[in-house]
Order: sequence, then C-alpha cells, then structure tokens
Amino acid sequence: MEENLSGTLAIDLGNTNTVIAFQDQKNINSVLVEIPNITSSPGVIPTAIWYEENSEIWKIGISALNMKNSSNSDSFFHSNFKRLIGNPNEKINTKNILNPRECGEKFFKFLWDNIPEKYNIKRIVLTAPIDTYKGYREWLIKLCKEIPVDEIALVDEPTAASLGINVPFGSRIMTLDIGGSTIDMNIVKIEGGEGKASPIAELLKFKGNDIGSNTKQKIRCAEIISKIGSKIGGKDIDQWIVDYFIPENKYSINLFKAEEIKCKLSSSEIKYETKYPVKFLIERDKEEEFFLSKEIFEKIIIENNLLNHLDSLLKDLLNEARGKFCTIDDLNSIILVGGGSQIPLIKEWITKKIPKILVKSPPPIESIALGALAMTPGVKIKDILTKGISIRLFNRREQKHFWHPIFCQGQTWPTSELPI
Repeated sequence: MEENLSGTLAIDLGNTNTVIAFQDQKNINSVLVEIPNITSSPGVIPTAIWYEENSEIWKIGISALNMKNSSNSDSFFHSNFKRLIGNPNEKINTKNILNPRECGEKFFKFLWDNIPEKYNIKRIVLTAPIDTYKGYREWLIKLCKEIPVDEIALVDEPTAASLGINVPFGSRIMTLDIGGSTIDMNIVKIEGGEGKASPIAELLKFKGNDIGSNTKQKIRCAEIISKIGSKIGGKDIDQWIVDYFIPENKYSINLFKAEEIKCKLSSSEIKYETKYPVKFLIERDKEEEFFLSKEIFEKIIIENNLLNHLDSLLKDLLNEARGKFCTIDDLNSIILVGGGSQIPLIKEWITKKIPKILVKSPPPIESIALGALAMTPGVKIKDILTKGISIRLFNRREQKHFWHPIFCQGQTWPTSELPI
C-alpha cells in the first residue's frame, strides 16, 4: 500500500513550463511531483491548455501540447499566458476562447483536480513574477478562494531563486532567465540585510480565511533595480537547428526532436567534436538522419546572432542600473535560470562579460519552486514588531556613537534569529 504524504506543495507557474514540487512535513527533502498525461518529466508541466468550450474538453500539460497542431488549435490551444496575467500592456491573442486570466484559472483547477491522492496538501506556496507582482497577486487572491487548502503563501521569484544558493539577504543579484519563448534579465535587491528584517512568505490564506485582500502584512518582495527582456527563447533555438538541416521544414515534430538534441548538447560532459545523430521527418513517412555536434550547435547560435542580442540586452540592463547608482561591482552573484541558460556557450558568454562576479547555476527549471518550499517550511502567524530595538555603542576608532539593531521593525515575533 502506497504511503500517504502530508505537507507543502509548491507551484511555480512559468510561461513555458510549470514546476510542481512537494515537501513532506517529516522530511527536509523535496520531491518533484509526477502526474500521468500532464507532466513531461517529474515535476515539469508544459504551461499549455486545450479547452473546447462546447464539449467541455480540457487538457493541460503534455496532453495539451500534443493537441497543438490539431484543427481549430488557434481557438482551443492556449499557451504563453502567464506573462500576460497582471500585465495590461501586452497584446493578447484574440482568436483564443479564453483570456490569460481564465487560462490560468482553468490550468490551476485542472492541475489541482489531478494531483495524486497520496499527497495530503496542508499548505500551498505559489510564486509571482517581480515585474507584475501587484496585478499577478490580485489574480492569485481571487483564485485562492476556490482552492480548498487552509494555508496559501506567496513568494516572489527572484527571492525564491536566490534562497536555494545561499545568497545573503540584502544582496544585489542579476538573474539571466532564458526560457522557452523569452529572455529576461534583471538586477534586483533581495529584502533584508543591513539590520533589516529577512524576507518572509506572504500569507494569502490562513486557517481557511482569506487574509491576502485585507491585511496589514508588509509585502516583502525583491526590489527591481533594472530589467530588460525580449521574445526570443529556447523554441527559437530549436527552430534554428531544424532550419540548419531542413530550411523548408513542414513538420512540427522536428522541433521536438531538435529540443531533445539541444538538451543533450547543453551538457558540459559532451565532447566538443563528437557528432550525435538526430532523425528529422523530411516527408510524411520518411525520416533522414543528420549529425549535430557541440561545435555545429554553437555555430548555429552565433550565426543567428543570439550572443549579439544578449550583448545588447546586457548593455541596456547595466545602463539602467547605473542610473540607480548600481554598478557591476555592487553585484553579489549572477544566477542562471531557465533551460536555455544551461547552454555552455551562454555560460561562457556571461562569464567573459562579467568576470569578477560569481556565476551560480542552480537546477535551471525547478530552482524557483524548490526555493519557495525552503521559504515556507512552517509558515505560522506571528506578531510583527511595529518598533525596533537597538543598542547604542561607541566606535573608538571614529570617536562617535552609533546604533546597532537588536530587533528590527517589521521583524516577526517571536523570532528565531537575530540580525547579524
């Protein structure tokens, strides 16, 4: 008989992939949740939904992705909706039956209904993008009212990503996120440090009561210093690989095969000159074998000007940061997230561009979900200090007094740790 697990579920809704992870309350280790016909690999769900309004047919994840090239896909197939939630400036696909918020709601509902019964969910922790945090949070608050869980917490994505790699609170970090359809770069300052309270998850729901829409909690999320992005990502790289061998490609299955060989060649253990086979469909019932090496793969990336594009994005990002008195020397670390950031050529590029700053590469897809779990090992309602307590000390070298914080305004109470 399969053992039931009781604990916290983390859901990191991404624009290309959604990650779902679970931590049992008796175990410090997290597991990636596998759901038949939904996850493409343990814990990873393609962020896509197939919805036929008249027949009430729903599919999400890998099942929806497999329907992408069916008839009426312009109306029934929905993807790339996460970045549109809480962002009124982006144009939406008017051909789709559902708007972005409706896509998100149905995606969550279908996902919730299909979580394996062995998981007894006591708490859910969700993640939110930092650039549209306010609007995205408002959408989540409404969504949470329909989820039958007593505790729901929210953390911002940069803070969750930084937690798993031991970045000190209060640090300025740069993240490079190359997902399936977008590149996002940002420089943010993580809450806490310098005598300030450490970041904590924001509660949206506690003991079954909605506390997110009317709360005195201070929203503790990372501060954006600069950000830049573009609508180029891993799917474009897949297309470039196919175009290199079959310029007149007509079959979408070739893109999936290109993605597979791309992931293989993104491993640091692959030898540079070794050629690896890949079979592409050239006619309806005919395949042809081609050979792709890491050398050719990097040539494809360079010829399609991806590195030049990254140069331009990085230049704009750092210029904006300098306008807010933040330079490269102020960065604590650079964090690589998203599958595309694992390509060795990309890692080499950022290391050469910013050689002085440590580049950290956590698990590219699941790092944010696992970081969110780490932020909420036991979320509890605590009092919040409305005033801080400091001790007055004397600096002999400078011959003047100064105040050293003992407890900080906004810090939870009772506290488990003191400021450093």
